[in-house]
Amino acid sequence: MRTLQQLSAALTRGETSSEALLSEALARIVAPGGEGSRTFVRVSSTALEHARLSDTLRALGVPPGPLAGIPVSIKDLFDVAGETTVGGSKVLGTAQPALADSLVVQRLRSAGAVLVGRTNMTEFAFDAVGLNPHYGTPRNPYDRAVGRIPGGSSSGAAVSVSDGMSAIGIGSDTGGSVRIPAALCGLAAFKPTQRRISRAGVMPLSTTLDSVGAIAPTVACCAMADAVLSGEEAVVPEALPIKGLRIGVLTNYVIEGLDDVVARTFERALLAFSDAGCRLIDVVFPELAQLPQIAAKGHIAAAEAYVWHRKLVTSRGDEYDPRIRDRVLRGAAMSAADYIELLEFRRLLIARSAAVWAPFDAIAMPTVPIIAPPIAGVERDDRSWGKTNLALLRNPTIVNLIDGCAVSVPCYRAGEAPVGLMIAGTTGKDTSILQVAMAIERIVAPKRV
Repeated sequence: MRTLQQLSAALTRGETSSEALLSEALARIVAPGGEGSRTFVRVSSTALEHARLSDTLRALGVPPGPLAGIPVSIKDLFDVAGETTVGGSKVLGTAQPALADSLVVQRLRSAGAVLVGRTNMTEFAFDAVGLNPHYGTPRNPYDRAVGRIPGGSSSGAAVSVSDGMSAIGIGSDTGGSVRIPAALCGLAAFKPTQRRISRAGVMPLSTTLDSVGAIAPTVACCAMADAVLSGEEAVVPEALPIKGLRIGVLTNYVIEGLDDVVARTFERALLAFSDAGCRLIDVVFPELAQLPQIAAKGHIAAAEAYVWHRKLVTSRGDEYDPRIRDRVLRGAAMSAADYIELLEFRRLLIARSAAVWAPFDAIAMPTVPIIAPPIAGVERDDRSWGKTNLALLRNPTIVNLIDGCAVSVPCYRAGEAPVGLMIAGTTGKDTSILQVAMAIERIVAPKRV
């Protein structure tokens, strides 16, 4: 698995071509016994043409964009002109094709990216497990013989990167939907401050919480993708010196119920960057203890999803994944007062998080409390699915609720089950969080080959 920087350098030196990179990606998508058919819901019919054009422009000396010639996948909720955006569902299969590219797609094209295709996802991006009964569930790269969940909702985005079908996977993150699959699949992911990347032309789940982010082999890859998606200068910031960094380690809520593998790996990671000179300070965020009680009245995402789905789920609800349909319909049972109370509590969390985070360069916590369980168990048992879904969402959702930003950094050893370390910051601290995450990644990430 090569990084964006390695691929770009190889293209610059003439050691490979965009056509060769794309051909390699396409071969992996169609490989017998591979995950391609479950990872992509649509492969672009024009990708090869665009790759060849990229090579031609490079040969003519046209200055290449920051993603020139790089194969990139997009989650199946970004509009592409002439294609139908179905959000991992069969319900919208007969909908009208998009009239224009989403702004995210426009920026990727302007940066020279070669769009491989649309990746599979949890139906309508509304669960963290990554199952899809309509298009199949791509298997996690770890322990593939058993077949473990990829995590969701950007399931195909993660597997497209882990299996070399794309260099970067672009997804969405409403409660962890890029960070969760990245953590479970051994990759890096960045959830930016929401307002930095336009959601124009992106199928919504929650207008309050939705963000657009990238999954990639390294934090630097995510940083470059983020710069392109946000329309900012396409440079990767320098990692901060790790010595002297002040890292707050949450000691309440986020460390409850860690499985043995995650607990052991998290402690080992903390020790490693403490030994490298970080200052680790235990910190409590008391308001997090109120989240289960507040959530018992409903969720912001459920209320806002129901608004979008109301007519569709009423007329064609029997065509939904039943679990997703049930989650959407929970929004119908919420009152306006319930919804307003949730928004008020979110405002409190945003204000309190600023105070909790203020003394630190970043806050650290496990991205998710468990390693990826086998698909079979959660697929057949609603109770197991529900328990797994809640566990996976618990920690990442905090960052969306505080309107913050966060990186999931792989922190396991090669050959072990993937585990993610989340490095989080408050709203607008995106650059500094990327810089902290890159410093920590050098200490804890598995060695890539």
